Amino acid sequence: MSSVDSTKPESGEAPAIDSKPEDPSADGRAPSGAKRSPVRRFLGLLGPGLVTGAADDDPSGIATYAQVGATFSNGMLWTAPVTLPMMMAVQEICDRTALATGDSLGRLARRKFSRKPRVVIAILIVALMVANTLNAAADLMAVGQGMELFGAGPAQLWSAIAGIGIALVLVAGGFAVIAKVFKWLCLALLAYVAVLFVSKVDWPDVAAGLLGLQFRFSWDYLGLIVAVLGTTISPYLFFWQSAHRIEELREDDLGGDNAVGLDDHSAPAARRKLRDARADVFIGMFFSVLVMFAIIAATAATLGKNGTDIKTAADAAKALEPIAGPAAKFLFAAGFVGSGILAVPVLAASGSAGLSGLLGKEWGFDRRPSKARTFYVLLGVGTIGGVIISLFNSDPIGLLVLSAIINGIAAAPFLIVTMLISRDKDLMGNYRNGKLAATLGWATTAIMVVAGAVGIWTTVTGA
Repeated sequence: MSSVDSTKPESGEAPAIDSKPEDPSADGRAPSGAKRSPVRRFLGLLGPGLVTGAADDDPSGIATYAQVGATFSNGMLWTAPVTLPMMMAVQEICDRTALATGDSLGRLARRKFSRKPRVVIAILIVALMVANTLNAAADLMAVGQGMELFGAGPAQLWSAIAGIGIALVLVAGGFAVIAKVFKWLCLALLAYVAVLFVSKVDWPDVAAGLLGLQFRFSWDYLGLIVAVLGTTISPYLFFWQSAHRIEELREDDLGGDNAVGLDDHSAPAARRKLRDARADVFIGMFFSVLVMFAIIAATAATLGKNGTDIKTAADAAKALEPIAGPAAKFLFAAGFVGSGILAVPVLAASGSAGLSGLLGKEWGFDRRPSKARTFYVLLGVGTIGGVIISLFNSDPIGLLVLSAIINGIAAAPFLIVTMLISRDKDLMGNYRNGKLAATLGWATTAIMVVAGAVGIWTTVTGA
């Protein structure tokens, strides 16, 4: 694989900026004299990182974590603190590539690699989009099941309503509206933290689980570890983090309709943007792992005592009611309804943005459909495809297993692509990976190579 283009010749790229902004307000800061409270400033930091973290806890992830707690009680809680630095490293790297260059991960792959490697990457993205569509179908089914648990009507009807509604909002809403909706949907996941308070948690046992004192050597245990890694280090999130940050950068006044990299900002503004973006990513990943911890601990305290078999998030919600009361059931249902509505557009848009960028096409929710046809066609196929599959498929677990296999194969190659891009001095300049980011990033890549191989082996052999 060779570097073929370290400039920005593609159409739609940000033009060169001849001067650095002197006015702080030009880089998105409050006008001189305006003061924001610490709370408002904290909330203002949150954006792509928070949404990525919340989307990571989609209904398929919730079902995985519930299965972990129901099957092994607190015996796999150590995966929460272990995956946190991995998630932080990978998503910070993806985010920094967008900040440094003003380009999405797909467009950067186009600039970095020659034609043959790009063909391979395109095939992987297409496979990822298939996996995302299957995952979106399973998530829509979960949304429908959640509404059915609330007594709102048939699950299939609500799956269709949710899918069509999401498609309409994505086409007509515009990025500013969509970004606000995404932020509010993140709050739904706090329901799982609340579930802890209605469950009788054995905290000494939780501490033992967090320290890895209940580790087991069995294929079932190792298989669930792979499932946890697959749902926390998901390749679609790499593209989403990058794409969402680019959309946010396009909202800045600097550069017009195009996103511009950190070198085109004043030095203080660049440092502030990088610092704030890292805070956003780290907070988002911590939030994601907190929800993961809450689901495992809550289901361990309830369903884990009875050895309940959990296959979907809806199964977990139903099983919680006779043990922890109706509050737990409804809180659990509210969480996966909200997370499903958030995850479906992220699943559909991530691959669409990645492939559009790789092909050199315009993309983005702030672009009109007439200007970004490829992006919106791919987005529509993914979303509506998910709706159709959800209406005619009654086996969400089968969809998730197939999706997990594809993601398990794709995660490591996409991590390799991301790491090669993020260390490229021609692309990243002074913002290329440092020693810590490189170490954590390549270590995560190696772990996902092993996890993918184990996942494929256990799936194929039924071990």
